[in-house]
Amino acid sequence: MRWCYFALLNVIRNMRRSILAVTIIAVAMVAILTTSGFALFTYQSLAEKAARDEGNFIVTHQDHELEEDMPLQYGLGDISSLHTALNADEAVKAALPRVKFSGLASNGDKSLIFMGLGVDSEEFMVKGPIFSLLEGRLLSSYTDPQALPQLLLAKGLAKSLKVSIGDVVTLMTTTTSGALNAVDFEVIGIYTTGIPELDKRQLYAALDQAQALLNTTKISSLSVYLFDLAATAETMSYYQQLEQDYAYTPWWDKAFYYQSVQSLYNRIFGLLGVMLVLLVLFAVSNTMTLSVAERTREIGTLRALGIYQSEILRNFTLEAVTIALIGVVIGVVAAWLVSLVIMMLGIEMPPPPGSEQGYPLVVLFSWHIALMSAVAILVISVLAALRAAHQGCKNTIVEALSHV
Repeated sequence: MRWCYFALLNVIRNMRRSILAVTIIAVAMVAILTTSGFALFTYQSLAEKAARDEGNFIVTHQDHELEEDMPLQYGLGDISSLHTALNADEAVKAALPRVKFSGLASNGDKSLIFMGLGVDSEEFMVKGPIFSLLEGRLLSSYTDPQALPQLLLAKGLAKSLKVSIGDVVTLMTTTTSGALNAVDFEVIGIYTTGIPELDKRQLYAALDQAQALLNTTKISSLSVYLFDLAATAETMSYYQQLEQDYAYTPWWDKAFYYQSVQSLYNRIFGLLGVMLVLLVLFAVSNTMTLSVAERTREIGTLRALGIYQSEILRNFTLEAVTIALIGVVIGVVAAWLVSLVIMMLGIEMPPPPGSEQGYPLVVLFSWHIALMSAVAILVISVLAALRAAHQGCKNTIVEALSHV
């Protein structure tokens, strides 16, 4: 404790230089924590969106990646046993079947290619806020048997077909037996995915009505939604062993946008982190080198009084650690305050490439990243201090005492 007190006094003695080093370390900590917090929020948001879009993992036919000659050639037939097991699992929020189909959508005068999804009405509750309904209402589990089948259109497709709520759209597609089938649907809602290219082609229909259009009882996939995103791998592995006749795909294998963004951010912020660490290294190294050079006579005097070289090295190391600790604490507090202020201001980021929807700027504060950054800066500071002090102790006692 006495040596720590001496180190603090020496830091205070060189106040101007110490303040500069502390400031650089604090700024570096704020930069590291804010940029990593932004990246962390982005990763978590994209992961949550991907999992809510198609499920934490997807169950499909083992040959689902092969080119189909007929719709649902590699669809799933009777999966009641797996469906029952999933619904009984407390970790599973929902296990929802899906049918993917495509064909032509017509308003009577104009026909366009569409990509359809036949879904259970519960899917929109599971999706939550990531599904943006612009007008109308969602698909319902209850429908009037005398009424037309219901349809949700993406806004781009609705605009191209010049239809609105209550209008009738005819969907024509090929059935699983290869015949053509056409059914009239009533538009009950218009939504947006935020991605213009998808908005020009996508639509939703009720699962049973999509199956009737395709003249089948098969489904394309079974989307499994979990309460805990982190439990995806463990839960999927369990059902892979339980039912080995199907293919299981986790959300990250489908989240190509998430993987691209993560790869890009890792490179950008990784390079920024390296540059900030080097900045800290130069700042502490410069501070300790100047301190050792100014105190060369003091070092010679201490050695003449019988102080061991290891004790001198320890004193300079403690000085560097003191400077680093003060800078780290200030940086961590400042980064925490920055994250709170940004959250309170509600700043909106512009839409990313390929999207029309912006998103809120949020910087997550991570104690884990703060601890790793603090340890890295402390290690760098110790190494810089040891190098500078070792250079200062190379002189003989006579040379040190006669240093000008």
